[in-house]
Amino acid sequence: MQNIYHRIAEKYPEMSKSQQKVAAYILENINTVPFLTVAKLAKNAEVSEATIIRFAVFLGYKGYSELQQLMQNSVQKQLTTTERLKLSSNIYSDQGQGIFELFQDDVSNIETTLEGLDEKQFMKAAHHILEGRRIYICANRSAKALGVFLQYYLNIIIGHSELIGSADTVSEQLFKLRENDVVIGVSFARYSMNTIELVEYAKEQGATTIAITDNLMSPLIPYSDAVLTASSKLPTFIDSFTAPMSLINALIAYVGKERMDIVEERLEKLEELWERFDIFYKK
Repeated sequence: MQNIYHRIAEKYPEMSKSQQKVAAYILENINTVPFLTVAKLAKNAEVSEATIIRFAVFLGYKGYSELQQLMQNSVQKQLTTTERLKLSSNIYSDQGQGIFELFQDDVSNIETTLEGLDEKQFMKAAHHILEGRRIYICANRSAKALGVFLQYYLNIIIGHSELIGSADTVSEQLFKLRENDVVIGVSFARYSMNTIELVEYAKEQGATTIAITDNLMSPLIPYSDAVLTASSKLPTFIDSFTAPMSLINALIAYVGKERMDIVEERLEKLEELWERFDIFYKK
C-alpha cells in the first residue's frame, strides 16, 4: 500500500497542474481520501471530476475505483474503530449535510457493486447453492446480520441451510461437513479471523466455498471457489451493508427463481403453518 503513495510522489513532476493539486491533497489527507467519492475528492481538491479519473489512469489504474480500493484497504487495516469514529466526525462535520451524504455514499456503494458485478461468479455461486447437499453460512460480528438474513431465506427456499453459531458449537456443526456441502463465508474489512479460518477449513475438507466480501484482496479469496464482492465503503465506525444486502437479495431471488416449483410448494405449506400458529398480525 505504501507503494501507492510513493508512486504518486514519484510521478508528481510529470503531472499537470490540476493533477498535482489532486496528488497534494491525497498525500496531505491519507486517512480520509480513500473514503471520498469522486465528486467529494474533486470538490475538496478544487478540480473537476474528470481530472480525478484522469489522475487515476495516469498512475496506471483502470479508474478511480481501483485506486480508491487500494488506498482504502491500507487505511482500513490500520484504523481502529475509535479512529474511524473520529474520521467520520471530520468528514461529516455538517450534521444536516452529513446525514444526506451518508445516504449518497450508500447509493454510490450500490452503483459501484453493480458496475463491478462478475456475472459468471454470481451464476457459479448460485449453481453451487442449488446443487449443495447442505449450505453452511459463516458470518461473524456485524456481518452476522447478513448471515442471518441469507440463512433465513435460503432455509425457506431450499430448506437445508444452517448458520454456523458461536465458537463453542462450531466443532459439532462442522463435524457433519461433507465434500458435496457448501460453505458461504461473509466478511468485510477488518475481516473476522474466525470466518477466514472456517472457510479455510471447509476448503481443506473438500467442501465448496463461496465468499461474500468487499474486494478481491480480501483474505477469504484464496480459500473460495466462487467470489461475490460488494462495496461497503463508509467513513464511519460502522460498516455499510446496504450494497452487500442488495447483492444477497439478488442471490436469493435468483436461487428462488431457479427452484420455483419447489419454492411454491414449500411456501404453500409454510403459509398453512403460519396461519395455523397465527404468526402474522391481522387487523
